[in-house]
Amino acid sequence: MAITNSEIAKIFNEYADLLEIKGENPFKVRAYRNAARTVENIGKPLEELVESGYDLTKLPGIGTDLSLYIKEIVKTGKFSKLEQLKEEIPPTLVEMLSIEGLGPKRIKTLYEQLHIQSMEDLRRAAESGEIEKLPGFGPTLVEKILRGVRLAKKAGHRFKWSEAKEYVDDLLAYLRQIELTHLEVAGSFRRKKETVGDLDILATAKDFSEVIRHFVKYPKIKEVVSAGSTRSTVILQNDLQVDLRSVEDESYGSALHYFTGSKQHNIAVRKLAIELGLKVNEYGVFRGEQRIAGRTEEEVYKAVGLCYIEPELRENRGEIEACKAGKLPKLIEQKDIRGDLHMHTVYSDGKHTIEDMAKAAKEMGYEYIAITDHSKRLTVAKGLDEKRVLQEFEEIDKINEKINGITILKGMEVDILEDGSLDMSNEVLAQMDVVLVAVHYKFNLSKEKQTARILKAFDNPHVNILAHPTGRMIQMREPIEIDMEKILQKAKENNIFMEINAQPERLDLNDIHIKMAKDMGVKMAINTDSHNIFSLYYMQYGVNQARRGWCEKDDIINTRDLKNLKKLLKR
Repeated sequence: MAITNSEIAKIFNEYADLLEIKGENPFKVRAYRNAARTVENIGKPLEELVESGYDLTKLPGIGTDLSLYIKEIVKTGKFSKLEQLKEEIPPTLVEMLSIEGLGPKRIKTLYEQLHIQSMEDLRRAAESGEIEKLPGFGPTLVEKILRGVRLAKKAGHRFKWSEAKEYVDDLLAYLRQIELTHLEVAGSFRRKKETVGDLDILATAKDFSEVIRHFVKYPKIKEVVSAGSTRSTVILQNDLQVDLRSVEDESYGSALHYFTGSKQHNIAVRKLAIELGLKVNEYGVFRGEQRIAGRTEEEVYKAVGLCYIEPELRENRGEIEACKAGKLPKLIEQKDIRGDLHMHTVYSDGKHTIEDMAKAAKEMGYEYIAITDHSKRLTVAKGLDEKRVLQEFEEIDKINEKINGITILKGMEVDILEDGSLDMSNEVLAQMDVVLVAVHYKFNLSKEKQTARILKAFDNPHVNILAHPTGRMIQMREPIEIDMEKILQKAKENNIFMEINAQPERLDLNDIHIKMAKDMGVKMAINTDSHNIFSLYYMQYGVNQARRGWCEKDDIINTRDLKNLKKLLKR
């Protein structure tokens, strides 16, 4: 059974983590990190590339050794070097790396000095004052550690939507090997929430017992919790719980509606039914004992006087009222996107050239892209100073003359400094087609200072887009504290757009803020923030997020053709 790209990337990342904790050569560690990023961002399953005989060394950062290791993992599902290292170092130490302020050296110290091997050990040692006594561990760091432990606990066993999708695709392909009438994943996955706790799969078939027998033989199952006649629950190897339920054809729409949720949406629909003298449950819509609807979701909604409501909107945030008023949005689709306005190249911390990015985007059918490498303050990302960015612009001019069918816009992702000024001269900013600004440091400023910082940046007449506005990293870093309403109001006044960053670990703005921006009349851009050609495919995750925020085609600026986009970008 197929091993997913994210599983291979996870193996390499875990190996790199353990190497770091062990104190190995940083270049060796970086090689595995880079390999993991490459693997994670490839649009095609690595297993297919291996089976086709593709030369893996053509992939960025993959040399001969790493190529062999990938083949080993694809063939066996394991990496022998990782298994050996796990015998030396407790793998539970790896999860501590997600805590701000705890790098490999400090984790090694905690392990050797205090014998800390788990998050619970870490919490106890932090609360008891033991950690504070260690050299280099002060009260501020202890506070960060305790906050990090709480954040990790709050995250629980939830999976990023993009990560869950890889398992969904593989599992559904496996289930379709036998005859099924219907097969659909419901729950938060279907509503495209940014993280997924478990999977609810509904199926109809002539012989459901055969479906269950087939399901529990899925090779990636770690544990079969139950295997009944109408429902089976399993835990996959990555600890994702999957419930497979049998549904009758005449109840399929009701069951799909019920198990898709959200709970709040379902309660609101049930209240409408009660007002009409009806009852709605997972088996159908009933008047007394008579089932009057339930075969499809459309039937269910129609029975209670509603139009069909897209799964992404089912959060009881006004969708029922909008439906009654005939004001439900026609949600944006990926085919509406005509370009990507945030990406990085080898000029800063990207892995591919400008020409590589342009050709890959052209293959996706885009009309334009913007190259937006980092500005000089972000030294870790090889940020560009004024001289280098002008050299990059010269290269863009040459490539634009060379490649037909796509236009490369000149841009930059410019750091907003602590005082709200920008990390690039106005003289150079004036030569750009699109200017993104972003907060990349000083995340812990007060809400007032952080808000003032961004508002001041918006006063610069060259600014077009606020990139990843809250700086959050899902399950890893909390969003910065800002007054979003004030920022959106200033954005509207100054004709500045908000980014919906499609990176799976960002998805920033979140759905609540997207809806707020839409309601306030602030346009947005869905961008991938790609650092290589493979992550251009992240666009689908940004579109998911935009749909959850009620976005229509007109709400997103990069659905425009180039001529109309340029009009919008003029301050």
